Amino acid sequence: MKFTLTLLSAALLLTSSSMAQKPETLHLWPDGQVPNAVPNDAVQEKSEVGKDGILRISQVIVPTLVAYLPPKNKATGAAVMVCPGGGYGMLAFGHEGEEVAKWFNDLGVAAFVLKYRLPDDRTQKNKHEVPLMDAMQAMKLIRQNAGKWNVDPGRVGVMGFSAGGHLAATLSTHYHRGPMAGEEAKPNFSVLIYPVVTFGAKAHSGSRDNLLGRNAPAEQIAYYSNELQVSDKTPPTFLVHAQDDKGVPVENSIDYYLALKNAGVPGEMHLYPTGGHGFGYRVKGKGSLETWPDAFRTWLKAIGMLDRKGS
Repeated sequence: MKFTLTLLSAALLLTSSSMAQKPETLHLWPDGQVPNAVPNDAVQEKSEVGKDGILRISQVIVPTLVAYLPPKNKATGAAVMVCPGGGYGMLAFGHEGEEVAKWFNDLGVAAFVLKYRLPDDRTQKNKHEVPLMDAMQAMKLIRQNAGKWNVDPGRVGVMGFSAGGHLAATLSTHYHRGPMAGEEAKPNFSVLIYPVVTFGAKAHSGSRDNLLGRNAPAEQIAYYSNELQVSDKTPPTFLVHAQDDKGVPVENSIDYYLALKNAGVPGEMHLYPTGGHGFGYRVKGKGSLETWPDAFRTWLKAIGMLDRKGS
């Protein structure tokens, strides 16, 4: 009987170690002192699932970080903070957040989906600062809790889609600027998927207007045009874009890649003839675009993110 119970206990232990842990949600600002916030009870967070099955969230008041941890026996120690897109007007939290996190967990990589505040004059002052402040705070929280989450603080990257790609690129080029500045906020690598990068001639005007407002001064437009802000301190970057993207011109990725090249920063870019915008990991039946997750996995392996911690 004792032998049977021992085998059962061992089997249960093995099963639990091979299962992803239940997602944990943390408030970015647990003391309630949310920077740049303006109280307004008339504005409440909204979430809905569309006919396409995508969860969309808008009017975020309380920013959070959702931790998706891989099974302990698969964990590599690497981690990625994921920034969903949505033009700085909403968050495509399903296919550019939760689905991505589960893909990372299958690779043994911890994923942290950021529900960042969206620029809103009704609930914020200096709204252009708000998404970046949330992203910086989230990166710091990941590193501060690295031991708890079995994460290597030296292997924490950022990934962003569309406007979330703009936020990820801004974090990668502005981590040393502003009131939240610090090395603890700097990603070790960046992943930009059909990203909004520039606020210049090839800008996605909706993202630019939502973040900066219309008729923003030229200095502010340049400050948030991240291809102009790349330096030799910018982290290595992986980029994906479709040439027929009608929402965010492919030049956004091309110009960022060229800026990396000119700064001597390692970059890898994959351009596809078709695919449009907003595909995330939903690429089945989309021709050569189907291969981008495989190329990304190979890149992660090449930069050491899929090596087991301590191996």
